[in-house]
Amino acid sequence: MIVRVLLILACSASGYSIAYHTYDQWWARVVGLLLGLLIALYVIKIEKTIRKVSLRVILGGVVGMIIGLLIAFLLAYGLRFVSDIVEKSQIVPWLYALLTGIMGYLGLVLGSKKVEDVNLFGWGPAKEISDVRILDTSVVIDGRIADICDTGFLEGNLMVPRFVLDELQYIADSPDSLKRARGRRGLDILNRMQRSSGINIDVVDHDFPKIKGVDAKLVALAKKTNGKIITNDFNLNKVAELQGIKILNVNELANAMKPVVLPGELMTVKIIKEGKEPGQGVAYLDDGTMIIVDNAQKHQGMNVEALVTSILQTAAGRMIFSELRAVVADRKSNGMNAK
Repeated sequence: MIVRVLLILACSASGYSIAYHTYDQWWARVVGLLLGLLIALYVIKIEKTIRKVSLRVILGGVVGMIIGLLIAFLLAYGLRFVSDIVEKSQIVPWLYALLTGIMGYLGLVLGSKKVEDVNLFGWGPAKEISDVRILDTSVVIDGRIADICDTGFLEGNLMVPRFVLDELQYIADSPDSLKRARGRRGLDILNRMQRSSGINIDVVDHDFPKIKGVDAKLVALAKKTNGKIITNDFNLNKVAELQGIKILNVNELANAMKPVVLPGELMTVKIIKEGKEPGQGVAYLDDGTMIIVDNAQKHQGMNVEALVTSILQTAAGRMIFSELRAVVADRKSNGMNAK
């Protein structure tokens, strides 16, 4: 802030001084002062815009502009030989200016846009080195991402856009007690992750005012940064995949980490409740996987041996279908009676 104030004072004083030593009228000095002020404000605006651009793109634009100006110089040098032939040689300086403007502009634009395709100053293409991982609101509130970070399986920088923080704050201030608790949990999870030794949370101010909705802004940010979105939102997952965005879904990770169960395998489970179909009993594994056991409805609250017949994988999780083989409690009592 201090540097910007000094820049404004310096530009305003310079504009006033130039007008003071050039013109005698008082209004000209005021105009010089105002022009200096406007130039300072314009430079500050440019500075704010440049801050959002990566250093790689800036260097690419500078190198491209230099190359464009060199090409313009070579073409302009050739015009010296043409100027002896052209009757109206006074047009040659304007041709110089035209070539310089066109080639400088093309070099700047192409250099900044195509820098991703070249190895500049020893940096590989951004698509190969990009490791931007963006957290969405749902995965922060869910909280399992913090447990994953604590295990050390996920390290490095995680990006949290400012509009995601704003949404968490909005939910935390909700009059609804359930929403308020979810929002505060999300903020607590972020604080916990910031204290994690292997994780660095980067809060970025990128925003897209013309885009409505946090999910759409996340997709736009992922496109801009060539990043990946970490989420457990099924709808965001599908929308992002349709637009070519890489998704890291916590639910898919959880499903991949569940124990492998094969058809024909025997397992001992406890029947918790009745199933939807007549005679079915429902049990659960420790990871929450639902097990449907045929002919086990009357054995609620008891441990049974079930033979796995099939496995159904869905977007919401996994379901195991099985048949009742034996009631564990009855088998033990029968064994005692036999003795």
